[in-house]
Amino acid sequence: MLEGKTPPQTIFRIARRPDPWEPPDWSRANPDGTFGNRFDDPEGYYRVLYAASQKLSCFLETLARFRPDLSLLAELNEIDGENDFFPLGCVPHEWCSERLLGSASVEGNYADIYAAEWIALLRRWLAGECLRLGLSDLDASVLQSRAPRRITQLASLEVRQRNFDGIYYRSRYGHDLENWALFEPFRLSRATAQAFASDDLTFLEALRILGLNVAD
Repeated sequence: MLEGKTPPQTIFRIARRPDPWEPPDWSRANPDGTFGNRFDDPEGYYRVLYAASQKLSCFLETLARFRPDLSLLAELNEIDGENDFFPLGCVPHEWCSERLLGSASVEGNYADIYAAEWIALLRRWLAGECLRLGLSDLDASVLQSRAPRRITQLASLEVRQRNFDGIYYRSRYGHDLENWALFEPFRLSRATAQAFASDDLTFLEALRILGLNVAD
């Protein structure tokens, strides 16, 4: 039996004003019909909202792009002597003012595509596409990888065709963080949105974990 998960009572999402729960406009879609995200519909029929069980996961997912460059960190680690300097990436000050933190309740059954039955099914169904993309196999590590997104987008399509409401997945930034890809039509209720300041405790915790600061 294909495993599904039910979201907690409240989920969270960070997105641009004025409404973090507003799906992206189709006019912004890429030529391939997607918006470039992990579980977007490769056929351009339904949109996907990305949310999380924890506020911290929302911040980590959206702020990770500002992390210090990996090559710079590697070069610093090769310097002799005690490493008493850690280069901080910089988050633009307007990043906070342009975004809202949303909370909502959501109903439905969400596919846990990292469960064994799902991986086995997707491996069979996507075998040809994997070979075309130069992949020798499909396992949890491929589904967790940033690229090629074509694989996870096709997995999204398979999940949708089996009448699931979305996908449950763990964050790349820590498997203690639970994320949700919500398929349109969105089964949301009690959706709210609020501003957050640069001294928000969860925001500060995300900065600490990622090695970031906010621009003056």
